[in-house]
Amino acid sequence: MSDDGTLGGYEAAHDRPPAFEGPDGRAYSAAVFVDDVPDAEGRFGGAVLFVRWSHSGDRADGHLESPYLAFGATPAEAEAVVRALSLHEVKRYLDAAVTANPEGMV
Repeated sequence: MSDDGTLGGYEAAHDRPPAFEGPDGRAYSAAVFVDDVPDAEGRFGGAVLFVRWSHSGDRADGHLESPYLAFGATPAEAEAVVRALSLHEVKRYLDAAVTANPEGMV
């Protein structure tokens, strides 16, 4: 049984990404993002991608990203660290991203 209190555990248990209300009152979905290519040091960066939904909820109308939260020698390594984040941690990153960029676009 997976722990649905983490980003990856929630996705596994519910077969969908978790959703949150941002400090702007908008709905956001959260998913793991990992770079396709390594950086100059050979590391793959991992972060959380937040998709902002329209007021009606029928389409995405913006997105934000957390800063890099993990680096790994492989994409899977970085992904595992991000997937292990608690949903409380993910919500804190969302709140910080919305506060820093209220337009909801990166």
